[in-house]
Amino acid sequence: MTQEEGQESRPAKAPAAGPGGVRILLVDDHPLVRRALRDILEGEPDFRVVGEAGNGQEAIHMTRQLQPDIVIMDISMPVLNGVEATKQIKASYPLTSVLILTVHTDVETIFSILQAGASGYLVKSIFGPEVIHTIRAVRDGDMVLSPEVSQEVLKYALKHVSRPLRQVTHCTLNLNPKGLEVLTMAARGLSNKEIGAALGVTEATVKSYFADIFQKLNVRSRTEAVFVALKSGLIKLDDLG
Repeated sequence: MTQEEGQESRPAKAPAAGPGGVRILLVDDHPLVRRALRDILEGEPDFRVVGEAGNGQEAIHMTRQLQPDIVIMDISMPVLNGVEATKQIKASYPLTSVLILTVHTDVETIFSILQAGASGYLVKSIFGPEVIHTIRAVRDGDMVLSPEVSQEVLKYALKHVSRPLRQVTHCTLNLNPKGLEVLTMAARGLSNKEIGAALGVTEATVKSYFADIFQKLNVRSRTEAVFVALKSGLIKLDDLG
């Protein structure tokens, strides 16, 4: 066994970080990719790489063991792929965010990772400041998609999904006007900060709106809430222009 093969899955010795540091698990079957990500992330004082895994099954085990805030996950891996691993992680640990690493940017792939519960994606060939920006956006509760991509994904969902991703509860019709406004802005691709600025409220208040929306729509993420609202007729695609 080579040294790299022996390091496919290992808890990391976390660097010093202040209170509130973002705990990150790296999941990719290529050690060099994990190393490149680690080198970028360990330069940030508020990030802590707490572990690495080489496949989806290891990712699930290490999420249970390490309780990371964010999992950065490859799609194509042995044993268990990243999409299926994401589904299982989000089912058991809904507060853990997942960012998917992918070389694919087609709408079908993006839809599949969002449907699995991911908060967005990183293009595998682009490492650098964009990675830092993306992780901080996820930390703040944002969905990491450009407005243009969001629109294309929503159109794809409306065309290909015959029913809501989850059963909508009886509370759906009780979604108040403010919640509906917040959800519509989220569907347009606005971040929590941008929604807060538009409404004249804090990001914390926006997060509380989303918590109420998630409960009433019986969903776990912004994307799922938007899908359900569109399929249920709460918001129309024409509202997003």
